[in-house]
Amino acid sequence: MRVLLVHNFYQQAGGEDGVVAAERALLIGHGHGAVTYQRSNDELKERGVFGGVATGVETTWSARSCREIRTLLRKEKPDVAHFHNTFPLISPSAYFACAEAGVPVVQTLHNYRLLCPAATFLRDGKVCEECLGWSVPWPGVFHGCYRGSRAATAAAGVMLGVHRTMGTWREKVGVYIALTEFARHKFVEGGLPAERIAVKPNFVSSDPGTKRSAGEYALYLGRLSEEKGLRVLLEAWGRLGERIPLRIAGDGPLSGELVRESEMIGLDGVELVGRVDEGEVGGLMQGARFLVFPSVWFEGFPLTIAEAFACGLPVIASRLGSMAEIVQDRMTGLHFEAGNAGDLAAKVEWAWSHPEEMERMGKAARGEYEAKYTAEKNYGMLMEIYERALAAAHSVRHLVPRGGACP
Repeated sequence: MRVLLVHNFYQQAGGEDGVVAAERALLIGHGHGAVTYQRSNDELKERGVFGGVATGVETTWSARSCREIRTLLRKEKPDVAHFHNTFPLISPSAYFACAEAGVPVVQTLHNYRLLCPAATFLRDGKVCEECLGWSVPWPGVFHGCYRGSRAATAAAGVMLGVHRTMGTWREKVGVYIALTEFARHKFVEGGLPAERIAVKPNFVSSDPGTKRSAGEYALYLGRLSEEKGLRVLLEAWGRLGERIPLRIAGDGPLSGELVRESEMIGLDGVELVGRVDEGEVGGLMQGARFLVFPSVWFEGFPLTIAEAFACGLPVIASRLGSMAEIVQDRMTGLHFEAGNAGDLAAKVEWAWSHPEEMERMGKAARGEYEAKYTAEKNYGMLMEIYERALAAAHSVRHLVPRGGACP
């Protein structure tokens, strides 16, 4: 099978970019052809004073991306086009080029962009679903939810409204991939056709092996940003004192602030490791007793949790969104009330003082990895989805503007 992978890369590399690379390697490793069409948000740095206006228009309809993909389709003749992120430079116009060429489209829903202009269902540090169900997400525009800008949010909102009116989401995508059942239900609630949404989680590319010791510290590993619940984490450790060592690994906009806050509170048991390379992740997890995942938004599919499971590392996670689905309370980890530092502190203290129970949960977590999150399991699911898109291609109504999809 020959697959066209389409992705708009972010300025700061994140989980979605890693998933694209991992799935490409998975396809190539199994003998499939994998052609990539990509654009990067680095392009935005090169744009002048009128760049914001041009980008706003391009977010809704990128003639350039449409033309370039049409040319690539004619040259490479893929069987399936697998889209990841199209925002803001590729745009949904690329679907129309695929429709014109008769190539079925698969779209992975890494975040909630089709339902929320900020893509996170998060406002002022709390879950917000005000835009769910709106044709044009006016509440988000009013609050300036995307990058704190009403203009930028309006550009995202116009894109959503125009393509809902055009029927793009319903007519130009053969199969959507939601990362969890929770996400699938949200997208159905938001108007996507339920019969076209498959569930396929992210996966761990290589098996790190099960950890061999009880662990010497609690671990947070991830982006240091507001939505990840780092303030809740520090407040919880402030209640615990120095009894339980914590390592915080990662980088992000809150890095400097976390250093200042931990010094101000006097958290001597908290070590800020900083950014770690991919090769260092396994070692950090192997030495931990459990992973703490205090995120305050729904999350897409946190690969860090799957990586922890692969190591046999139980997870203490917010009882919220996909986290509550992936981590089974008292089975593969513990739940705590999202945003509640007191509850988090209580669960951490219990976990630290019950090593045998946590070891049992770690073994169950490893079982979850083997059943759901290996590369081979994911490959089988991906092939089933591609076959489903090919089989259903004739039922997708391809409406193309007169004169072709791309001006």
